[in-house]
Amino acid sequence: MVLVAVFGAALLVAVLLSGLAARTVLSTSLLFLLGGALVSDGFLGLIHITPESEIVAVTADLALFAVLFTDGMHVSFAKLRANWRNPARALGVGMPLACVGMALVTHYLVGLDWTTSFLVGAVLAPTDPVFASAIVGRKEVPARLRELLNVESGINDGLALPVVLILIAAAGPTSPHAEASFGKIGLELGLGLLFGVMLPLLVSLLVRVRFLGAEPKLQPLLTLATGVILYAACHLTHANPYLAAFSAGAVLAAVSPESHKVFEPLGESLAELAKFAALLVFGALLTPQLFGDLSFGGYLAVVLAIVLVRPGSLLLSLWGTRIDRREKLVAAWFGPKGFASVVYGLLVLQAGIPQGQEAYTLIAVCIAFSIIAHSSTDVPIARLFHVEDLVEAGTERRPTTGGPAAEEARAHART
Repeated sequence: MVLVAVFGAALLVAVLLSGLAARTVLSTSLLFLLGGALVSDGFLGLIHITPESEIVAVTADLALFAVLFTDGMHVSFAKLRANWRNPARALGVGMPLACVGMALVTHYLVGLDWTTSFLVGAVLAPTDPVFASAIVGRKEVPARLRELLNVESGINDGLALPVVLILIAAAGPTSPHAEASFGKIGLELGLGLLFGVMLPLLVSLLVRVRFLGAEPKLQPLLTLATGVILYAACHLTHANPYLAAFSAGAVLAAVSPESHKVFEPLGESLAELAKFAALLVFGALLTPQLFGDLSFGGYLAVVLAIVLVRPGSLLLSLWGTRIDRREKLVAAWFGPKGFASVVYGLLVLQAGIPQGQEAYTLIAVCIAFSIIAHSSTDVPIARLFHVEDLVEAGTERRPTTGGPAAEEARAHART
């Protein structure tokens, strides 16, 4: 119950400071991360959480499912068909380059074996725009740049997952609870994709049946019920819930745009709550001991991951495109180690692979540094595009200068 009280207090403080966060380098996501660290054993000792605690696995699992479900709904197949080249370069060229670059840095600076080094690269390859919302959430920012970052971050979580699972299996799990094989992973991914595609299609058919249909105020719960059933079905059958969540969100948005529209406010709020809870728990794992366990080479690898590996890989992938230099540089910098990396890092730790603890320490510190670096620089860089009223990623608000309209925009301040 102490953890619930801490979460409530953190949520209250974050909401009260959200207006300030919209105008400064302050980030509500960072508040939850720091709040979790403050109340952990490393500082005040109000809550006692270890990576093996059940609350860590449950919170991370639910949060990533919710995030991928809502992220999938942001995938527009029509827009992808019309403007696929730049996002395809970022995903098809930039993401593999980032994975390889991080693997090289990890192997030579930290000393992990090649398989584990590539696993670290795969875990840190996905990006998350929640820590750069001032960039992707405003129409004043060039649409080409917003679209590039949105599509890249919305899809790369799902693309990285199979690679992470395969590399965990290849690294040789030693825990009796982490037995895995390539065949088992393939079956889990296949079932997840099947459930993620078929369940939304079934629900969309049921809605069209005569005498069936939800009244307006209950329509958002139809999509929520679909997600709950999908989550339960995946865990009962050992299907991969993350691939199922992302594919289900994309299919729902494609076959039932009206369901996506009515569910979006509720879905985004639930996903944000899940993110905040998971960030609080993750922050509680960031103890002084964890930072002390990382070697000098590890810290150097973290810095290179943020300032060289991601920027260099994306700039190379966008070589020869018509995007102007300023937009390329902004896109290259905003590659925050996203929420999916938190969960994938926990998967690495809980898998029981030989160098899992060392890999997790590097991943955790890199994520923490990335959250600080990217969530504190989005506002100043956004001002280069003359953005004054900064709002949450994924929302669409008209420019405002004052009065009720401005207050409404601030109420949806970035997280």
